Amino acid sequence: MANVKIEDSWKKQLIHEFDKDYMKSLSNYLRNEKKSNKDIYPPSHLIFNAFELTKFDDVKVVIIGQDPYHGIGQAHGLSFSVEFGIKTPPSLKNIYKELNDDLGIPIPNHGNLSKWAAQGVLLLNAILTVERGKPGSHANYGWEFFTSAVLQALHEKKRNLVYVLWGQKAQEKCSFIDSGNNLIIRSPHPSPYSANTGFFGSRPFSKTNTYLSENKIDVINWKVD
Repeated sequence: MANVKIEDSWKKQLIHEFDKDYMKSLSNYLRNEKKSNKDIYPPSHLIFNAFELTKFDDVKVVIIGQDPYHGIGQAHGLSFSVEFGIKTPPSLKNIYKELNDDLGIPIPNHGNLSKWAAQGVLLLNAILTVERGKPGSHANYGWEFFTSAVLQALHEKKRNLVYVLWGQKAQEKCSFIDSGNNLIIRSPHPSPYSANTGFFGSRPFSKTNTYLSENKIDVINWKVD
């Protein structure tokens, strides 16, 4: 992918991915889509924002999303997160509700999760781009290979991570992760369609911090305001 901007510690882990055929094909596809005047989210400079805000060496927690929000101004390269000034999406509202029930943290008045990312929470979408108004539109063009390589690098090089896997797709994506050396928290997706089937009451935030504390790792301050 031409002129890719990715943080140095991640580049060390992933540099060979950018020379692979799937990435060259993906780059050409995105370039042609933009030449066709299609709106692609997030903006080019934010596609790898999750890696910019959460360095490889700093990763403590991994939260997997599917693909970016497809509305105007929403996506900024972090799963479940939206830019400041954008209405909080329904799934994130449910995440905040569970956060409040779990830890008593007041529900924020915005949906920007950059403060989580800065503390080592990798907010990773399985697919890193999307066409405006078309959820899932960039599935099966190559991003899945790249994000699997991200997860494989974490699996091979790091221990005592917490993988927060909301929904079946996230759980399938991380099916190879070793639960003996990491904590894997599984629950239904926070979407309004499934949150009442086991997401609410799953207490992922307190479980994460308990595990980190037990392994002498600094806990996450989940408050974003």
